[in-house]
Order: sequence, then C-alpha cells, then structure tokens
Amino acid sequence: MKAGFYQFNPSFGNKEKNIGAVTSAITNVHMDLLVLPEFFATGYQFVHRDEVAKLAETVPDGYTTKALSELSRKKNIYIVAGLPELYEDKFYNSAILTGPEGFIGTYRKTHLFFEENLYFAPGDTGFKVWDTEIGHIGIMICFDWLFPEAMRTLALSGADIVAHPSNLVLPFCPDAMPVRCLENRVFAITANRTGIENRKKGAALKFIGKSEIVSPNGEILVRATEDQETLVIREIDLRAARDKTLNPFNDLFKDRRTEHYKIV
Repeated sequence: MKAGFYQFNPSFGNKEKNIGAVTSAITNVHMDLLVLPEFFATGYQFVHRDEVAKLAETVPDGYTTKALSELSRKKNIYIVAGLPELYEDKFYNSAILTGPEGFIGTYRKTHLFFEENLYFAPGDTGFKVWDTEIGHIGIMICFDWLFPEAMRTLALSGADIVAHPSNLVLPFCPDAMPVRCLENRVFAITANRTGIENRKKGAALKFIGKSEIVSPNGEILVRATEDQETLVIREIDLRAARDKTLNPFNDLFKDRRTEHYKIV
C-alpha cells in the first residue's frame, strides 16, 4: 500500500482554506492512506470555550467529516484526520477515519495535553482498530504516544499501522516513535504540523514538524523537516507488521508474561 502524511501550517479558524490546502496537495497523486495533523482544519490554540463551541462539529454530519468523506470517495483513499468534536454537551479532541465508502469511525483522544484539559473531555472510545480493504488501521492522537499502553493496546488489537495525527510542541516524540514501533512491530505515521500560534499573550506555541513514517523494525523510513510544508508518500508492506517473530525461539506477543506485569 502507499501511505503518507501531509505536513502544513493550518490557518486558525479557516476550515475551508485548510481543507482546500489538503485537497490541492493530493490532486495529482495516488495513495491509499493519508494522515493529517491533529485539528488540521481549525488550528490548535483555543483561548476560550466559545471558540471551541464555534469550531467544533458533530460527527459524521459536520462540515469537515463530510468534506473528507467526499474527498475519500473521489480519490478512492482512506484518510485519518483530527478535529474538535461536539457530542451531546461535551467537546472531544477526536480523529476520524474516512474511506471510499465514506465515514468509517471516530477515536477520541485518551490523554489530553496541557490546556486541552480546559476545553475538552477525556476520550471515552478506547483505542480502536478498523479492518479496512488496505489493512488494519489503528489511531492515536499526539500526546497518546507518551503512554506505552496506547500503542501496545492497538498492536494487541491487530493494528498493522497506527495513524497518529499530532500537534507536537515538545521535542521527544519523533525519536521515541521508532521504539514504539519496534516494541510492537507495527508501522506508524505521525502527521505533525508546522508554524507558530501566538493567540494567547506570552504563551506562543511553536510546532516542531518532523512528521515521519516508521517501520516495524524501528526504522525511520522518512522524516520531514521542522518547518516545510510537505506531502510524503511511501510504499509499505504490511506483512512486516503481521510477523511478530524475532527468531525461531521468540515471538513478541507470545512471549509476554502478563501474570508478572503487576505493581506489588
């Protein structure tokens, strides 16, 4: 399969412009899976709850989900993208999966980062894997990477590839993802954004870029720069993620001894 990410600098609050940028970027390319950043269509740095209420959407009948569903149908492509979701009376930091058949599913971010805690409720979906025509796709969002249980849960649930929409500002994730992939023998696509948001006085956020695709062997297949808009596509063989054997005597999952993984 051909999979990749689109790293760019979204314009805060301008959904039409940001979705248009994605559409334009993939106009003349063929790929099977595209991963977009966290909050790719809205921007990230909210300064009060009213902004969240204005930009959040219901799923699947909101503007962004409909637009990506239509793009998926038109391009015959699967897309994973982050958005602020309104469900009942709560806001969630969510990611959607769309495909040639339209909307497929939603994941709500489990581990909220920094001021997300002011506006969003902790995710309640659990970590989910979808069985698609191109493979088993799991999703986690940004800060979830710091919790090994997130990636392990997805891997144990059968994920071949983990889509990882992100708005990274801390420097650690790009170098940690090879370990996450190696210890679970899965592919991962981290789609980060670039640019600076300085919408709150004295609290500018600088996003680190460095979106990447990592193999089950922990190899960084490609990594973007810190500040350039980039569409990257790589051909990957998901069979590499389905073989958990390390040698004739060791299997990554069969060797787990869960009876000893307890805090005494």
